[in-house]
Amino acid sequence: MRDADYDLIKLDVTRAGVAVVTLNRPDVHNAFNAELIAELTDVFTMIADQPGIRMMILRGEGKSFSAGADLEWMKLAALKTREDNETDAENLAEMLQRLYEMPQMTLALVQGAAMGGGAGLVAACDVAIAMAGTQFRFSEVRLGLTPATISPFVIEAIGPRWARALFVTAESFDAAYAERIGLVQYVVQSADEMAEMEEHVARLVFAAAPGAVADSKKLVRDVAGRPVDKELGRKTAKRIAARRSSAEGKEGVAAFLEKRSPDWKA
Repeated sequence: MRDADYDLIKLDVTRAGVAVVTLNRPDVHNAFNAELIAELTDVFTMIADQPGIRMMILRGEGKSFSAGADLEWMKLAALKTREDNETDAENLAEMLQRLYEMPQMTLALVQGAAMGGGAGLVAACDVAIAMAGTQFRFSEVRLGLTPATISPFVIEAIGPRWARALFVTAESFDAAYAERIGLVQYVVQSADEMAEMEEHVARLVFAAAPGAVADSKKLVRDVAGRPVDKELGRKTAKRIAARRSSAEGKEGVAAFLEKRSPDWKA
């Protein structure tokens, strides 16, 4: 993996193959601006191309995970043309798409606040662990805006009914509420408990075949929303057949029958 020199994020990669990406603007609660979006796009793209990386953890430095859009960035946006604003929005959408489509398992560790685009990052990850008391909000309508670029990921995470309610009311909600609606999977009470849950998820990831993880993520993307019919059955049958005949599939079944660990298990 090439050396990376970032100003607004930190990247650490462990020998075991875990990439930790940290939003590093604690003075503004890790709010988004154009530079942060560009750095995240770059690092997500770089990590996705590294087969030796099995898992990516996304976190925020300081009190908050991410407060959403930076106020100064929003001021500048108000002075830009519609075309320039479209370019900015497309850059944000691309960054979220790169995160969403990463072949590795992605885990968000969330504390303090995850507002607007910050909540979008949470929704685009595979799994999210939130500290109790963390506050979430899709506050865009209060500013005369809509959560358009994050909407595909949020709607997939929590469904259209909850998304519509939270988008139009801009109601603030806590981690327990976020867990109930599916925006996060786990809520923890302390930093120690957060670390324990992080380790638990990592153990699960490293017990799984990396290619199967990537294919499973794509499987969900391709099957969600499709009618359950014979055509879908044929397509999914082809997928499992391909997995059974793959090197990982053969190794996994052989290891199970021989009562040993497969070669990808750390």
